[in-house]
Order: sequence, then C-alpha cells, then structure tokens
Amino acid sequence: MTDWWALITAARRRIQGLVVETPLVAWDDGLWLKCENAQVTGSFKLRGALNKILRLTSHELATGVVAASAGNHGQGVAYAARLVGARATIVVPDDAVRRKIAAIRGLGAEVVEVPGGYGAAEIAGRRMARERGAVWVSPYNDPDIIAGQGTIGLELLEQLDETADIEVFVPVSGGGLVSGIGLALRAEERQFSVFGAQAEHAPFMHAYVHGQDPRQVVEKPTLADGLSGPIEEGSLTLELAREVMREVWLVSEAEILEALRYAWLEHRLGMEPSSAVALAAARRRGRNAPTIRVVVVSGGNVAPETLQGLES
Repeated sequence: MTDWWALITAARRRIQGLVVETPLVAWDDGLWLKCENAQVTGSFKLRGALNKILRLTSHELATGVVAASAGNHGQGVAYAARLVGARATIVVPDDAVRRKIAAIRGLGAEVVEVPGGYGAAEIAGRRMARERGAVWVSPYNDPDIIAGQGTIGLELLEQLDETADIEVFVPVSGGGLVSGIGLALRAEERQFSVFGAQAEHAPFMHAYVHGQDPRQVVEKPTLADGLSGPIEEGSLTLELAREVMREVWLVSEAEILEALRYAWLEHRLGMEPSSAVALAAARRRGRNAPTIRVVVVSGGNVAPETLQGLES
C-alpha cells in the first residue's frame, strides 16, 4: 500500500526553495483563496513537474523528457528541465493558447503541435517518449506528480488554524491536483471535505465517479481549456480522486464566465478559466454553508484579451 503521506512530505522537502509557498487569502462571500496563480510559472503544475524531474537519475535526464500539455504542465516541465539541464519536448494541441505555447518555448523546450485536441496530444506524446527512449512526464498519472501537487495540501494544513469544518474546492481534469490535495488533507484530524469541480463540457472524471464509462463522454469546447481532454485509461487518479472527493460538481460555461467576470471586475483578480470552475462551484455552494470554503486558484496564466473581454 502506498504511503502517500511519506511521498508528499518528501516532495515538499525536495522542491522547497524552488517553488513559492503560495498565500491563503481571506476573500469576500465567506471564501478563502489558495493562490497558486502566484506560483513561479503562474500555475500549480510546477510542483509536480519539479518533484518528478528532480527524482530522475542522470541516465534518465540524459535521455530527455517528453510531456503533453494544454499549457501549464508544459511550462512546469520546461522550467524544471531547464533547471537540471535536460532536454524537454512538449506536445501541445494545435489549438492551444498561443501565449502559453510561447511561454513554453521561452523556457527552452521544443514544442510539437498536433491536431485533435489534448487527448491526441497525450497519445502522441506517449508514443514519442517510447520512440525516443525518453522519460514520459504525465500531467497526472504518476505518483511523483500527485505527491508534488499534494504539497499544496500540506501548506493548507499549516495556513488554516480554524477548527471548524472546512470545504476545499479544486478544479479537476486528470485528477492529479485533487488527488494530491485530498491525500494530504485526510491525514489531519480536522474535518476536510474536498469537492472537485469540472466543466460540463468535459465531464470525464464526473462520468467515472458516477459509474459511467468516461470513454463514452462527448467533449465540447470549453472556456476552461486547461481542464479539457480525456483521462488515460487505468490512471491512478481515477480511484484516488473518487476516494478523496466528497463529490465532483459540473459547472456550466455561463457559470465559468460569471465567476471570471466576478473575480476580475469586483477584485481585479485575473484567474484562468480552469480556476474559475472551482470558484463557481464554491459560490454555488453558498455563503450560508456552515463551513469555511477554500478555493484552489490553480493558475493565473490568462490572456489579457480574455480579461479585456470581461469589461464589456
């Protein structure tokens, strides 16, 4: 049986000083924000990528690393690879946000664009890693990635001194973030309830949790592009996420847009649409909930034109 607490605490020691211990900010409407938008690369993804790549042997590093990403995971892998002097190749869908692709290239990684959305990029990336004999760095289906993301949970345990019941709202795609946070929080005596939040247009984890076949999900375009794409069959995170989550909520495109607009117009907080999914779920829960509600703001790499569009 995997000792997740040991893996997560070891990950924290390994990446300490290389990542930001992001602030927990009291907001309005009874909410608290765990601000991973303040992370070095603007996203939580750096934690898992660093933990994975810092554990590689010199031989593995010499073979290079390959990852697939809609943007943030690619930046995390590129940053970590540059830190250790390894070659990084990031496979991205050709409709990925150009600003994120430019940021990956700016960190020194090779970028390969493929048609067909994130699912196609992940399949192509795994194939490329096999052909090159390189290390595949999954964005979620890897104990080292999950443990790295779990360091957010350790920080929350230290930053929250309240003894009341606490609800944590986490955006969900492949499930690495919610699994890591949930595994870290369950070791605490205080009562934590972890809620996953997913876009209605890409409900892969929701389908699995509710006994449906994720392969039958018909995905639609979503504002939350970072949460799009199917989950690798047999992924560790499928059972882990189902184990740690109290529920996974689906959020409509209208709710995502409203949460983005609220955060920007009322607070000048530019969060990614993926983060807005969690914010929308927490706001739907309501300020009268007899708990403390924490929203994990997973990233802040939002295009300026998106924020400008919210002004109208």
